[in-house]
Amino acid sequence: MVGTFVLIPGAGGSSWYWHRLVPLLQHAEHEVVAVDLPASDNRAHLTDYVASAIAQAAHGSGRRPLTVVGQSMAGFVAPSVAAELAADRLVLLNAMTPRPGEKLGEWFADTDQPNAARQFAIHEGRSPHEGVDPLVDMFNDVPQDVIDQALAAGEPAQSQTPFADVWPLTAWPDMPTRFLAARADRMFPLTLQQRVVSERLGIDIEPIAGGHLAALGRPDELAQALLTDLS
Repeated sequence: MVGTFVLIPGAGGSSWYWHRLVPLLQHAEHEVVAVDLPASDNRAHLTDYVASAIAQAAHGSGRRPLTVVGQSMAGFVAPSVAAELAADRLVLLNAMTPRPGEKLGEWFADTDQPNAARQFAIHEGRSPHEGVDPLVDMFNDVPQDVIDQALAAGEPAQSQTPFADVWPLTAWPDMPTRFLAARADRMFPLTLQQRVVSERLGIDIEPIAGGHLAALGRPDELAQALLTDLS
């Protein structure tokens, strides 16, 4: 069964994040729309991110089944996109799972993410640190040549505007939802995702190989996971 994947990136909003995954899905004869979000635009709110993703998805052929995939921060974007497009399934990848009425910027404290990241660092024998070190916390499972490409391009700008926005939906979309959580994700550790996803969505996570940027670090394993329920 072949269909369409709409891939929505996390903070920074760059479709480049998906560049290692896209050809693998296309090789399986699926259409792929890798979205760019207006992340550097201080005027852009979460609703603008949603509208941008929907507009880009419209350039595809509309082949069904339609799967919307949201990475990390796109957990606050992908559900609205999936609902508007009447997607056949929604997949969250190492994502921030929102609840109605929650602001994007409140999610970290609401879920106790800083403490979860700290405990995972200790578990791995690393010294916990304040804030986010992208090379340590995000690129830990990414090949060096891909890291070099990312560093050469520069860190994508991410406006703080959407962090003050409330998740725009009042309930989770009524559609099949999967949650893929990477075992070596240092930003949002597996134990954090197990708890949050169970509490908020009432489903089990599906552990996969890789770190937070699984599409860059483990594209083959990720493609296999995404194609599992389409075979």
